[in-house]
Amino acid sequence: MIKVGDRLPSMKLMAATPEGPREVSTDEIFGGTKAVMFAVPGAFTPTCSARHLPGFLDHAADFRARGVERIVCLAVNDAFVMGAWAKQAGAAEDIVMLADGSGLFTKALGLELDLTARGLGIRSQRFALIAEDQKVTHLAVEKPGDFDVSRAEAMLAALG
Repeated sequence: MIKVGDRLPSMKLMAATPEGPREVSTDEIFGGTKAVMFAVPGAFTPTCSARHLPGFLDHAADFRARGVERIVCLAVNDAFVMGAWAKQAGAAEDIVMLADGSGLFTKALGLELDLTARGLGIRSQRFALIAEDQKVTHLAVEKPGDFDVSRAEAMLAALG
């Protein structure tokens, strides 16, 4: 599993944009910037839609006031699903919706979660991290079923 001090892997992913899906590299998203990324088990799932994404959306200005230039939401979903979720949540302006359709980035981070028994396949654990120029400076991984250390307020506290 990735840890504080590690560099985020260089990979290609899809970003959901108002113009449609766009291929991006993690170097492009995280390079030369201070970013907060939170990952969810799935778009439109209950905790993710009712609490996780809205928390980061509600606090977007607070993150920027603490020097965060980019807020990223990651899910093992396709870019069309992430785009629909961004539109439904009103998140397109404030949050980069990053689709890890095959889960390869999530696996490279060592943060995959097998939800096959619940009909969801391989997904991401719920987590959040802070990265500065692609280097992880803070990592918060939830225990299964929890929603505490990766919420927006906890990440703001980690930023000081």
